[in-house]
Amino acid sequence: MSRRKLSRFRHNAEAGNVIERGKELYTTIKGKWNEVYFKNKNPLVLELACGKGEYTVGLGSRLPERNFIGIDIKGDRIARGSARAGELALKNVAFLRTGIQFLDEFFEENEVSEIWLVHPDPQPRDKEEKRRLTNTRFLNLYKTYLKDGGIFHLKTDSRFLFDYSLEVMKSDPEFEILDATTDLYNSPLMEGHFEIVTHYERFFTERGATINYLKARLHKKK
Repeated sequence: MSRRKLSRFRHNAEAGNVIERGKELYTTIKGKWNEVYFKNKNPLVLELACGKGEYTVGLGSRLPERNFIGIDIKGDRIARGSARAGELALKNVAFLRTGIQFLDEFFEENEVSEIWLVHPDPQPRDKEEKRRLTNTRFLNLYKTYLKDGGIFHLKTDSRFLFDYSLEVMKSDPEFEILDATTDLYNSPLMEGHFEIVTHYERFFTERGATINYLKARLHKKK
């Protein structure tokens, strides 16, 4: 393992805004994010597969009335978002190191108000469908801890994943598609992204890629 990675792992172990295995909150935080960590009643917003946490930090710095949690399994990526949040003294930002499939271990039913999924791996091959983060299994997982009326965002450079996700969500009677575009940068919807651009996104748009985006609201069955 490189010295840089080791340094980032040490950062995570010492950082108060990173929750990971070995820390007390890792096994006790479920259902208590507002009470124990943020110590307020503000809405919880998740960035799934957050990578370096560009949206977690970007939205957190612009929307202090909400609490943001970036989630990723890669500790070296989370460390960069954690460090940036520390530099900005953001008290409404946290990072959780875990796999997306284990989120029910950290969030209670109806605990989350909003979810962002930004440039996830599209997993385009048929045999990879079970790993797509917008397949039916994952959407049903999100619906458990997303509140009635909660919002789900998908932003992706993959037209394949966008079309797939739109189709899956349209077939789910509990999701209402509010907005969808295959060219976010030339859409009025871009305003809601506060000019936040990930490193990955910048790389591909500079090479001519367009960005797809959809926004949906959850209406839970009574």
